[in-house]
Amino acid sequence: MSRSIQFAKAGGAEVLEFIDTAVPAPGPHEVRIKVKAIGINRAEAMWRVDDYIEPVKFPAGLGYEAAGIVDAVGQDVQGIAVGDAVNVMPSFSMNEYTTYGEVILMPAYAVIPQPKSLSFEEAASVWMMFVTAYGALIETAKVGLGDFVVIPAASSSVGLAALQIANYAGATTIALTRTSAKRAQLLELGAKHVVATEEVDLTQEIGRITGGQGVRVVFDPVGGPTFSKLVSLLSFQGIALIYGALSPDVTSIPVLNMISKMTTVRAHNIWGTSGDESRRKVAVEYVLKGIESGQLKPVIDRTFKFDEMKEVHRYLEQNGQFGKIVVTL
Repeated sequence: MSRSIQFAKAGGAEVLEFIDTAVPAPGPHEVRIKVKAIGINRAEAMWRVDDYIEPVKFPAGLGYEAAGIVDAVGQDVQGIAVGDAVNVMPSFSMNEYTTYGEVILMPAYAVIPQPKSLSFEEAASVWMMFVTAYGALIETAKVGLGDFVVIPAASSSVGLAALQIANYAGATTIALTRTSAKRAQLLELGAKHVVATEEVDLTQEIGRITGGQGVRVVFDPVGGPTFSKLVSLLSFQGIALIYGALSPDVTSIPVLNMISKMTTVRAHNIWGTSGDESRRKVAVEYVLKGIESGQLKPVIDRTFKFDEMKEVHRYLEQNGQFGKIVVTL
């Protein structure tokens, strides 16, 4: 028997329930993993309230990331063996597979060897954040030397990953945060500039930093009324990528400004990279190289125990963390 977490209706953290289930043997092309750590993502809180990119089928589990030890493999699984330390790459619907459990089943394509230099806690934190940022900044925007890149919600796990990847690519990073409280931490992690959006005029500050030329890339998880202003900060033929909808308000775009500068607004999620075998392979190699070189580093805000999952979700929704929240088993 294995404990896992399900919820029978949408709602606050209180809807999460522990259940005991018998985890079946893995089917063809599946892997069974004894979980050691779980990476927590904002997407899972949105899933819990049934306000995500696909509707929830109840009763539902949740969870995109995990690290652990393989304890069984299904027919036709190659390159993965019992006893291997592995990680789960977010690349599936939570209506089909989930990671909030002591023992979980995963499709073999979502299972990757754990980087040898990382602990289970660190490994559970890296794939959603780095592959999401890699897909947007490297695959799509092709960020490079001389580019100005604006990163709103920079202290989130994906925000910090974006800072590191943009720096790794040679760009000039501009981290956005509401107040100056996290300025020192962001600068220490490599942000070239930090803008506290509640303390200064964003448009004027970006103009000062870029010498009036604007930024080539915006990578935004928030949307809402600020998104239009972010798009207007773009330089000629710049690109704004939106990968979340954390704001409950309407997201608009400045159409005339976009036409005059021939800018692009594009939606993004990790599946574009992780859902394609060849792109996933290149992304994993890129992240592994960055980790091995020290250019990419997991940033863990806080760890919790599995029994504390309701508290985990309440903490997640306070939006105060700097980096990734990880649950250990």
